[in-house]
Amino acid sequence: MRIAHVITRLILGGAQENTVLCCEDLLRDYGDEVLLVTGPPLGPEGSLLDRARAGGVPLELIDRLRRPIHPIRDPLSYRTIKRTLRRFRPDVVHTHSAKGGILGRAAAWSLGVPAVVHTVHGAPFHPYQATAGRVVFRACERWAANRCPAMISVADAMTELMVDAGVAPRHKFTTIYSGMEVEPFLDCAEHRERVRLELGYGPRHVVIGKIARLFRLKGHQYVIRAARQVVDRLPQARFLLVGDGVLRDRLKRMIVSLGLEDHFQFTGLVPPERIPELIAAMDIVVHASLREGLARVLPQALIAGRPAVSYDVDGAREVVLPNRTGYLLPPGSVSQLAEALCQLAADPRLRTRLGAEGRRLFTDRFRHERMTAQIRRLYESLL
Repeated sequence: MRIAHVITRLILGGAQENTVLCCEDLLRDYGDEVLLVTGPPLGPEGSLLDRARAGGVPLELIDRLRRPIHPIRDPLSYRTIKRTLRRFRPDVVHTHSAKGGILGRAAAWSLGVPAVVHTVHGAPFHPYQATAGRVVFRACERWAANRCPAMISVADAMTELMVDAGVAPRHKFTTIYSGMEVEPFLDCAEHRERVRLELGYGPRHVVIGKIARLFRLKGHQYVIRAARQVVDRLPQARFLLVGDGVLRDRLKRMIVSLGLEDHFQFTGLVPPERIPELIAAMDIVVHASLREGLARVLPQALIAGRPAVSYDVDGAREVVLPNRTGYLLPPGSVSQLAEALCQLAADPRLRTRLGAEGRRLFTDRFRHERMTAQIRRLYESLL
């Protein structure tokens, strides 16, 4: 097949890693001709461009394709995407993310591409937006869905959200979990002692980790507030925040104001290959985002054998199973978050049991080879 993937930008993120892995699999395992169309990876989140190039993925970089809405750049981006697709002559166009998804589907549809697929990694409209923005994004998604015969959801929760919003009928959706390289997480225990020593943690410390961009809606403030209660009960608790972003200074000030500076550590931006060893250094992984399709860190933590504590948003409930793989809590709760963290921090046997069950349940389900096989079968059915 000739397959073009379109995504707004290749920053360090779940949707982007998913897309690169799929392109690599299609090239290596199926012998397909693949083109990845993307804009520049602007911002503090890092880039996957070098990873894609190292994997042999042909790239078409469109400089005008940017995340913010722009009345001049967006029509120009659309024309460039259309010109690129016309030259490549794909059998399949597979789009990702809001801007890339709308412009890519419109271009593919106008060219009569035989199969057009869009993956919903997370809805571009949500309750925390201004009402006008939410209405516009929902209307744009409905318009684009009419130019796309099949849609992939990374969690059942995404299908429910899109159907309830009237974006597309249920029969258009297929759930395919976002795949990853699972072996580094299965083997990460060998790095535990070395990384804990590098970070300054001793045997008595219980390390609670959060992996997320330091951005709005990622919920770091709830973890920091809960940490005050956790540390009061368990002074040996330590918090490791992996990631960077615009809220870094504000979060540091909050930590200092609560007298927690000796209990928190920021790693800053780290390359994806370092995530498994950092999870190995943790005892508990907490995820406090207020919206997320299905955060990759949750299955990553479970495959590494670490219990997960998450707010009950979007797809989290599909992997964080209460009292089986972790704790699922009301969004925005602080006291309940602190209580869950205290229970796990005080009970190493409970942590081991929950983590082992997560590894058993989700290792094979989240292999990227399985994801790509399911996606390619969908392409075949459309063609």
